[in-house]
Amino acid sequence: MICEKRGSRVEEADEFRPHFGGALANIAIAARRAGAAVALAGGAGDDPWGRWLRSLLEREGIELRWFSLVAGLRTPVAFATFDRDGEPSFQIYGEGIEACVRSVGDRVDEAVTEASALIIGSNTLVGGPERALTRRARRLADEAGVPVLFDPNLREHRWDDLDVALELCRELCEGALCVRANHAEASAITGAEDPAAAAAELSALGARIAVVTRGANGAVMRGAVEAEVDGIEVDVVSTLGAGDAFMGTLAAHLGAAGWDPAGAEPALAAAVGESARACAHWGAIA
Repeated sequence: MICEKRGSRVEEADEFRPHFGGALANIAIAARRAGAAVALAGGAGDDPWGRWLRSLLEREGIELRWFSLVAGLRTPVAFATFDRDGEPSFQIYGEGIEACVRSVGDRVDEAVTEASALIIGSNTLVGGPERALTRRARRLADEAGVPVLFDPNLREHRWDDLDVALELCRELCEGALCVRANHAEASAITGAEDPAAAAAELSALGARIAVVTRGANGAVMRGAVEAEVDGIEVDVVSTLGAGDAFMGTLAAHLGAAGWDPAGAEPALAAAVGESARACAHWGAIA
């Protein structure tokens, strides 16, 4: 639920409009629009909001064999307001997040072994059951030789101890084909302030390709491929979902290149372009 007005706090908002959201769901749609075949594993409540989300995913062509609507569960909802620069703040009502993630538990083996790559984030690491399921998916991918792409997408307010979150992020960098973090996340994970240095440190943690996005200044890649792409000028409405658009597009282009790091530089340029376009409208998905 988005207040489409800058410079407002929740108590000052006069109207909220519903928009599709959820980090990995946004990534899924961005990757599908970039030409990839995409499946989303997880779930929502079997309520009007959950059915609305599922119908949109279906229209976008997302494979939903491993996506469930859970009876008796209320779909988590986030309320977003924006500062004067278009940066979002969230109030999340997500008591059902754990149950949504756990709904795929008995099918995660099938989902991972049938995938050509696995994309994960940190938001399914917060609670114990979700963390165990995410680690299991990662382990299955490693055993099956399935490339892993990791997008931390840290939501600090969801963590009681941010140091635990950062250590888990470092753990998931090891052996990943690609790690994508924004500048703040990369600095927190690695301790390096410069984006290029932070990308190099993410690679040193074990990622073959490490990408740090720099907002309006584009992105930098280090590891098996070194590249930098400048930002694209755009009239910014909001930055919500720009990182998700970036990651989904990057993944689709890496997949089209056979998950070969040699195809990472053109993939980076395409991702920067889609990330910029995502800033030109309210919500992650136009």
